[in-house]
Amino acid sequence: MNRSKLYPLKFEPIYQYRIWGGRRLTNLLTKPLPPDDLIGEAWILSDRDDHPSKVTDGPLKGQTISQIFEHSPKALMGELAGRFKRFPLLLKFLDCQKVLSVQVHPADDKKIYIPAGESGKTEAWVVLQTGKQAVIYAGLKPGTTEEKLHDSLEKHKVAGDLARFKPEVGDCVLIKAGTVHTLGDVVVFEVQENSDVTYRLYDWDRVDEKTGKPRDLQVEQALACIDFTKTEIQPEIPFIQIAERILCEKLIEDTHFTVWRYAAASSFMIGKKDTPRVLVCIEGTGDVEYNQGKYTLTKGDVMLLPAVVGACPLMPNGEIVLLEIALPGK
Repeated sequence: MNRSKLYPLKFEPIYQYRIWGGRRLTNLLTKPLPPDDLIGEAWILSDRDDHPSKVTDGPLKGQTISQIFEHSPKALMGELAGRFKRFPLLLKFLDCQKVLSVQVHPADDKKIYIPAGESGKTEAWVVLQTGKQAVIYAGLKPGTTEEKLHDSLEKHKVAGDLARFKPEVGDCVLIKAGTVHTLGDVVVFEVQENSDVTYRLYDWDRVDEKTGKPRDLQVEQALACIDFTKTEIQPEIPFIQIAERILCEKLIEDTHFTVWRYAAASSFMIGKKDTPRVLVCIEGTGDVEYNQGKYTLTKGDVMLLPAVVGACPLMPNGEIVLLEIALPGK
């Protein structure tokens, strides 16, 4: 595998059963969902040992992102080569048919609560679909202390300590590590640090029908990882850049990732020289033009632009809504 072989790479989604999941990802992804199961997550770009994403087409079909990262680090990562031990972001679609557990992820400096090989976990959501009971809990209510939260846990009244709002399609919410959070009756795109460390604080006293038992909680670890200054988190206010027939919004600019949203019906440039970027198609279709070839994006697709690809034009087929994600440092 050498530099000349890398091209815009598409990956096969990896479906995950979740107690709170549903079937709404059928409307977003072309790969059929497993029958008769509650699918809560589709991992669309994952460099994880247990669930590595595989390329769907082209000369590298069947190769995993892990193999590409190992064998072509400079071509894939460009200026970022050598900075990370694996691809630093994990991308998902979530179908939160029911509300998730009340949970928290550790910050990078909470090393005692982060298993070897993992990192902290800051994440962000872009809301794609809402139901009648749609809700996002993000942060605590002001004045909530560890003692008060512990008392609420004993009384099974944790919801009363959580800040909440009703999400709308298009909202973007940044959940920094240490923020207590959960969400329900929504479909969202999620970008996060490449970590799978979650501590459940409360799970609404429900039982997993597959096991007949409640899910495990990690109350002590969750309380230790909460940043009690993270209160009343609201959707981000996009920074809007408007060009002729093109809308570009910077949704998130964080140390761990930057996210832009494009809505356009005419050609525009995506990617950046010597830097990897990730594209996620939310609506419509379009073609990325690179090296005299066309690489098609359709609704629900994720495409990784290796650093060697650099900046290139995207030609919409009608109207397209597209997310572009930059890695840490770029």
